[in-house]
Amino acid sequence: MKLLKSSILLISVILLTLVVGKANAFSRFSLQQIIQQDTTKKDTTKKTGKNNSSIDQKVEYKAEDSVKMSADKNIVYLYGNARVIYGDFELDASYIKYDKKQNTIFARGVKDPKTGRYTGRPIFKSGADGTAIADSIFYNSETTRAKVYGVFSEQEGGFFSGGQSKKQIDDELHIKNVMYSTCNLPHPHFGLMISKGVVTEKQIITGPVYMIIEDIPTFLGLPFAFFPKQNKRTSGVILPTPGEDATRGFFLQNGGYYLGLNDYWDAKLMGSIYTNGSYETSVLSNYTKRYKYNGNINLSYSSFKDGLEGTEAFANPTKNFSINWSHSQNANANPGTTFSASVRLVSTGRKGYYKNTAAGTTYDINTIATNSTSSSISYAKAFSNGMNFSMAASSDQTLSTRAISLRLPEVTFNVPTFNPFSSKNAVGEQKWYQKITVGYSLQGTNRIDTFDSLLFQNDGLKRLRSGFSHSIPVNMSFTALKYLNFSLGGTYNEVWNFQSVNRRYTEFADNTYSFREDTLSGFKRAGSYSLSTSLSTKIYGRRDFNPQGKIQALRHVMTPNVSFSYSPDFTKAGSGPYRPAINQNGDPILVNGLPLKYSIFDGMAQPGSFGGPNASIGFGLDNTVELKVRNKNDTTGTGSKKIPIIQGLSFSGSYNFLATSYKLSTIGFSGRSQFTDKLGINYNGTLDPYSLTADTIPGSTLRIRQDRYFWQSGKFLPRLANFGFSFDYSLNPEALKRKNEANDKLGEAANKKGLTDIQSEQLAAISRDPNAFVDFNIPWNFSFSYSFQYSNDGNTTTTSNTLNFNGDVNLTPKWKVTFNSGYDFKNNGLTPMNLAIYRDLHCWDMSVNWVPYGAYKSYSVTIKVKASILQDLKLSKRQGFYSTYR
Repeated sequence: MKLLKSSILLISVILLTLVVGKANAFSRFSLQQIIQQDTTKKDTTKKTGKNNSSIDQKVEYKAEDSVKMSADKNIVYLYGNARVIYGDFELDASYIKYDKKQNTIFARGVKDPKTGRYTGRPIFKSGADGTAIADSIFYNSETTRAKVYGVFSEQEGGFFSGGQSKKQIDDELHIKNVMYSTCNLPHPHFGLMISKGVVTEKQIITGPVYMIIEDIPTFLGLPFAFFPKQNKRTSGVILPTPGEDATRGFFLQNGGYYLGLNDYWDAKLMGSIYTNGSYETSVLSNYTKRYKYNGNINLSYSSFKDGLEGTEAFANPTKNFSINWSHSQNANANPGTTFSASVRLVSTGRKGYYKNTAAGTTYDINTIATNSTSSSISYAKAFSNGMNFSMAASSDQTLSTRAISLRLPEVTFNVPTFNPFSSKNAVGEQKWYQKITVGYSLQGTNRIDTFDSLLFQNDGLKRLRSGFSHSIPVNMSFTALKYLNFSLGGTYNEVWNFQSVNRRYTEFADNTYSFREDTLSGFKRAGSYSLSTSLSTKIYGRRDFNPQGKIQALRHVMTPNVSFSYSPDFTKAGSGPYRPAINQNGDPILVNGLPLKYSIFDGMAQPGSFGGPNASIGFGLDNTVELKVRNKNDTTGTGSKKIPIIQGLSFSGSYNFLATSYKLSTIGFSGRSQFTDKLGINYNGTLDPYSLTADTIPGSTLRIRQDRYFWQSGKFLPRLANFGFSFDYSLNPEALKRKNEANDKLGEAANKKGLTDIQSEQLAAISRDPNAFVDFNIPWNFSFSYSFQYSNDGNTTTTSNTLNFNGDVNLTPKWKVTFNSGYDFKNNGLTPMNLAIYRDLHCWDMSVNWVPYGAYKSYSVTIKVKASILQDLKLSKRQGFYSTYR
């Protein structure tokens, strides 16, 4: 329909005749003139075209070569880059002839005698409309009839070329042998030939319409056609994609009907059928209100038969469904208030939605392997005084276990820190008490943790857990002795729960026990507090070397910090949320000589942070090391640059004076190093300061951790409990840079509101088609990522390696091959590989995707037009990967 709607552009081309008026003009050798048209001598009884005007007009024209007139001055000839301007209409051509007596205008190009090329074609522009080019134009301003030969114009991604167009006095437009194509070449590779047709204000009637590919007419066409011109969204059929599935037979996928409901929302009714009786249906609706909001809703249902006929899998089809809703609000629609939604609910079933439907027929391996989904609907309000409020409903779904966690809803309210003792009109340095800051935050939760099969049972709502948590931080910061940053503060926390647990214990003769847990309704509260102080500073070290050498200086920045925190024991039975564990005889249960206790808030909405006694010193050290080296790219020989060798290498730990054992915590470290512009490494690990000893059980070879430091056992270094590092590397950083730029542009486009239909469709095409990111300007690329993890508990050592790699190469300027795979070190083999071949066919492109081995072995071949206007003009062949034996 875009093709036929765009034919209206031909009418605009004819309107170039408005540049004609009964006025004398000026050449580049004369002054500009404004001539009053003589309307008193006109015969008002004659019928005139509606383009004739009796209003004063300002006509400008010139020519680089010459401007000539006939002997009677009724004909004006313009030679060489002739230009005529009439209001907001502009006309350029190598030759323009205007006959004032016959009221006609003629414009054409000229043939270069040296090269034989036809140049200087008439170019016309009207207001905000696009430009149009023609071989020649003839127009009668009195009858408003016109003829255009060899038009070439662009409209909404389509191009019209060749043929003849004739405008009648009643505004009918007759066209003959006009080709429409999305190829932007003057001689297109393919197109739809409109042999003849009539265009009126409300409809288009054509004779034979057929496709031409590389100047060869094809049998693809229609003997005649009738199209309404509604100037609004229109409905139409969506052609399916044929293919073959390994167990479900041949199929027609994603065929259906598009409903252009109005300017604010539309719908797609889609479906797929398979020869073994399987099917799937979906409804996709997009909605938008410019400068307000936009979103989409996608509902899908499928029924798939697997296996051979007569088997249970075939007789009992697997039912699957998915619900997807996305909504976003324009930031300018209601400043300070946001509403957004991202809902994705899918069925688990025998295989799960993604595996059973090939990720919604996208055949995306990463999506097929998805094991969890999450959804959220959120509303947030920011007040002018800095306070903010948010409310969100969310869900987390694990497909393999069918576990589901719902939060309906979560409420958050925050008051930013403020100085309660500071005056708004304070002058001079603040007093110590004026530096005190206070804040407040509230979080409310309604949560259900269950399985999807139990969610909608009669007692489903009894699993609801509700509660609130409050936090009030108080802090004061100042600088001591010029270089020390000192802070002192505390935090009070309180939780409210509307459910609590009561446990009834049963103790057995062998000192083991079990318990039965009951959930009780009713309001319960408990509070806790902590005090803390911290001190930090920066220490700078520098070593200079030969200024003329390659390495000129080394700079080391250390940021030590020390903190102290205190909180009393909130786990005492009978105080706070903790209760003693009492057996059936009313006696306390002892574990290792100590009474057992439990929290009534275990598993509730707000379990709180109620720990044992704590009086600990925390310590940490952060390091940054930089090299100053000579810059080879500086032609003066005096330039230098900095290379960060170590970025943020930090060590941290703590010592709890009130702990009964293992007072010193493990020492954690992490950091990153950027050795070159292409290579950066992240690393982390844990050092255990305690030594190991053999188990006291005779015959045991296990070693256990003891409350004894490594130096007390004669060790020089603490034990490395775990260590990991990872890095990404690209042999061609320009490829990574361009891909990131493409992703950034896509993200920016997605955030813009009020996109046109064409822009929205092109954006959606980029999102679903990885071919849109294929950059033929990058001749090659190879990148890989590696991750290594090591752990040692003193008895067993485990390591894991993950290697992923991908790349592409241009076989020719128009052929590109891409690949994506990895290596499984545990199984000593390659992970599933995805190979793709792309061929740039100028206005078409071809893509081949192939998974050569593994459970998801499949392939697809697609040849399609690039332009989104003709996105359904494609040829596809696909074979699925399904197998009931995997």
